[in-house]
Amino acid sequence: MADTVTPKPTACLALADGTIFYGNGFGAYGETVAELCFNTAMTGYQEIMTDPSYAGQIVTFTFPHIGNTGVTPEDDETADPVAAGMVVKWDPTQSSNWRATEELKSWLTRTGRIAIGGIDTRRLTRAIRQQGAPHVALAHDPDGNFDIEALVAKARGWSGLEGLDLAKDVTCAQSYRWDEMRWAWPEGYTRQEAPKHKVVAVDYGAKRNILRCLASAGCDVTVLPATATAAEVLAHNPDGVFLSNGPGDPAATGEYAVPMIKEILDSTDLPMFGICLGHQMLALALGGKTVKMNHGHHGANHPVKENATGKVEITSMNHGFAVDAQSLPDGVEETHVSLFDGSNCGIRMKDRPVYSVQHHPEASPGPQDSFYLFERFAEAMDARKSA
Repeated sequence: MADTVTPKPTACLALADGTIFYGNGFGAYGETVAELCFNTAMTGYQEIMTDPSYAGQIVTFTFPHIGNTGVTPEDDETADPVAAGMVVKWDPTQSSNWRATEELKSWLTRTGRIAIGGIDTRRLTRAIRQQGAPHVALAHDPDGNFDIEALVAKARGWSGLEGLDLAKDVTCAQSYRWDEMRWAWPEGYTRQEAPKHKVVAVDYGAKRNILRCLASAGCDVTVLPATATAAEVLAHNPDGVFLSNGPGDPAATGEYAVPMIKEILDSTDLPMFGICLGHQMLALALGGKTVKMNHGHHGANHPVKENATGKVEITSMNHGFAVDAQSLPDGVEETHVSLFDGSNCGIRMKDRPVYSVQHHPEASPGPQDSFYLFERFAEAMDARKSA
């Protein structure tokens, strides 16, 4: 009997502790260094890879069927993938979906993102949960030549996300108007032609579907860069201010974002709504603190309880930092908590329509339990106009 030839690995994932995973590379060739996280969502890998909140991170997908629906420009949360790379259990198969316009592998190659398949993602996920999100180096070489010592050294030498302001890397270069609404059968995306409220959205890494939800709630949205000043925000004479999701350390982004938010809160009574990094920015502006989590929350099945009603929502999450609920000052209350670990998932000012949540209520990907938050924002702007 002829000897069986084992294919040579074409990709390598090196953890800072020296652990090495070999697999099959796809997507772009080369190396990248980032923080490694895992995401438990069963759908939406394209939305996850293009979510600006994943800047500086490589995503391990715990669900094995990644790539089976291909990709389509309609599902991009921003123009190109932002996550540094992808780790999957099974190599992507040929896509089978009527909406697909391209294969996952060719999309990753074209957009310069490295991926590795054939990995024991359960073992990797356990390691992340036990040790915390590790710094890693991911390499893809079609000839399978890897300098393991150099890769481990690069992983160990990476500074990590703490102290990094990544919002400035993913924000828009200049302001623009947004009027596209949520996707609906059979029309697809339609335009908001009768908006009731003018909203300024500060872009720390905004997802397109969050902006679509604002438009669907009756908002005429003007998007401003993350570094916008209070004067630039107020120059648009908005009915409300929205603080978007985004990546990186909230304390670093807060160096310029927090003074802007404080000035708006001190000088106006405008309703304000924040999501994800925007939630953390608001908490810092109100006097709270943020902390780095062990491995964060990344998935589309996270149970969150609203304290006022006791209602439990299944939510989509993506964050590695959290607001320290114990640090919230008088006049600010915790509105939502994670039923996984009790961490903070929402705050509000007791005497003003100013609130935020840690989860992603636009549900891209994920369940739609929390869309009411956009409607609540619109109702707050209605109430201010009526008063």
